[in-house]
Amino acid sequence: MLSYIVRRLAAGVVLLFVISGIAYATMFLSGGDIARRLLGQMATEDQVAAKAGELGLDEPLVTRYFDWLGSALGGDFGRSWFTGEPVAQALENRLPVTLTLVIGTTLVVAVVSVLLGTAAAVRRGWLDRAVQLLSVAGYALPGFWIALLLALVVAVELGWFPATGYVPFSLSVAGWLSTITLPIAALSIGAVASTTQQVRGAMIDVLRQDYIRTLRSRGLPRHRVLLRHALRNASGPGLTVLALQFIGLMGGAVFVEQIFALPGIGLLAVNATTRGDIPMVMGVVVVTVVLVTVVNLLIDIAVGFLNPKARVR
Repeated sequence: MLSYIVRRLAAGVVLLFVISGIAYATMFLSGGDIARRLLGQMATEDQVAAKAGELGLDEPLVTRYFDWLGSALGGDFGRSWFTGEPVAQALENRLPVTLTLVIGTTLVVAVVSVLLGTAAAVRRGWLDRAVQLLSVAGYALPGFWIALLLALVVAVELGWFPATGYVPFSLSVAGWLSTITLPIAALSIGAVASTTQQVRGAMIDVLRQDYIRTLRSRGLPRHRVLLRHALRNASGPGLTVLALQFIGLMGGAVFVEQIFALPGIGLLAVNATTRGDIPMVMGVVVVTVVLVTVVNLLIDIAVGFLNPKARVR
């Protein structure tokens, strides 16, 4: 398992270099005259040339990338071209908001999907049909529509939760919960739908295995068979889907942060991309790749721990 972890970490490092290089080249090659865009159309040619020299745009693209990479490896991602804010500081301030949404949603999805998927696989009948129907409906509904509906009905009309804004956990636990409840609910519905189906299918397959019938015939309690044997062996597909959901939630957080006016990196990435703020975009890219790599590694370790047959030695 240790050698497998080392290989996955090495693959993650390679992936980080590849994606950052592609993103860097794409941003510059598709950005047009960046210095002109920063200064405006009224700037003179001398001003544009001076700005380009200040930003290092007069150097070859490869040289610029490795200069940026060397600074990034030291923790310096540069400053925003538009606000002057250090990229590392912007990410430090906004990353906790997005992680709160994504991790909170992942936990909700894991608990609800296991409960619904297991219940549907064990009980079958009308409960199974109801869970499948709800899963299809939740998967079909657009996430942004769910977020808008929750904001308009639950927040604006009923006034149960604030419609916009974010309260840090350090300031008020109750305020923090009130500001993340609706965004997490909006992100969870579609994710629960797809994950529940995977858990249900995996549980049905496991419950049909001969060793499950053998354990039951020996008189073991039903809950013990389900928890210690069936659920553990069916955990692989569900955990794999959760890893994919985490990646999707990083993207889904963008529209949720816009609708509920949350200061996360999703909203930061949208604004930076729209303005062509390349240092800020690159900082978001690096953080996202690192998070995805770490989560995938943790999921693989969890699958190996819960299901010995899936362990890699």
